[in-house]
Amino acid sequence: MNHSGNVRIEGVVKQHGSFTALHGLDLDIRSGEFFALLGPSGSGKTTTLRILAGLESVNAGRVLLDGQDVTHKEPGERDVAMVFQSYALYPHMTVSENIAFPLRMGGTPAATIAGAVKDAADKVGIGHLLSRRPGQLSGGQQQRCALARAIVRQPRLFLLDEPLSNLDAKLRLETRAELRKLQRALRTTAVYVTHDQEEAMTVADRMAVFMEGRVVQVGTPREIFLRPANVTVAGFIGTPPMNLLAATLADGTVHLAGVGMPVSSAGAARGEVVLGVRPGDLCIAAEGIPAQVDFIEDFGDSTILNLLVGEQRVKVKAGQAPQVSEGQQVRLGFPPSAAHLFDRQSGLRLGN
Repeated sequence: MNHSGNVRIEGVVKQHGSFTALHGLDLDIRSGEFFALLGPSGSGKTTTLRILAGLESVNAGRVLLDGQDVTHKEPGERDVAMVFQSYALYPHMTVSENIAFPLRMGGTPAATIAGAVKDAADKVGIGHLLSRRPGQLSGGQQQRCALARAIVRQPRLFLLDEPLSNLDAKLRLETRAELRKLQRALRTTAVYVTHDQEEAMTVADRMAVFMEGRVVQVGTPREIFLRPANVTVAGFIGTPPMNLLAATLADGTVHLAGVGMPVSSAGAARGEVVLGVRPGDLCIAAEGIPAQVDFIEDFGDSTILNLLVGEQRVKVKAGQAPQVSEGQQVRLGFPPSAAHLFDRQSGLRLGN
């Protein structure tokens, strides 16, 4: 089978009554790519996935799959497979019957179904559970059964809607890595919806950040981490996310809390700005921005200091626990190259 799986979304508008869920969405997803749709709930990412699946219609725009317009095609005519948050397994069927279901519905000859089911189950490591029913499986095994049911059809496109959110933290990390390996092995295009930026950063080749029905930035996780396009993305990406502080910029120096700090990304910009510094780029220094230690979170291998700069909350992430105590007055420094600057009115990135 030819699996190209190239997706183009052109000017897609989706309205629910007077509410606009998607405002003229444009997106290009390359063949064989693991592409994440990331954003807070209500930002339009799941709506986009459902439009790709054919489960929701559009008010304007079109959807192309390998150059073919599928905007008004039924889900069954699109050659896509969707894995939902709730695994939607049939409780009265065995694992084997659940995996076989899409093939039976599609009229695949019985002789070839058994081999295809075994193959799909082995790929996700549940070949030994084929005779069980979903009720006898753990959450992680149910998730794999749902994945096997999706891959058995060898679709052009995999659509995954928050597929790991029902798993506990440890299993989520393991399954995340396996999902990534599976997608690599299958070489199928995967579109993955999540509100968990860490998840998106670790699985995606590229991702689109959604905010209020619009895509505000598209790029590799690294590009988006290093150069967030606006304040909202900056405050969403990173663990913990970027510190954002109101400041004034003049002649390559930002002024806040009565102190001037040199920054290298200013260009000729000046005026009221938002200064962004990642928690890992801030450190306790001999001189710099005055702050008070509010409370300390010790994770063993790293420490997060929660501080107050005036009324504004700031986090510092350090490998070794710095010798400070709660309530102490300290100063914060950062390398000039670590400063991200945003326009205070528009929220857009300034400089490079």
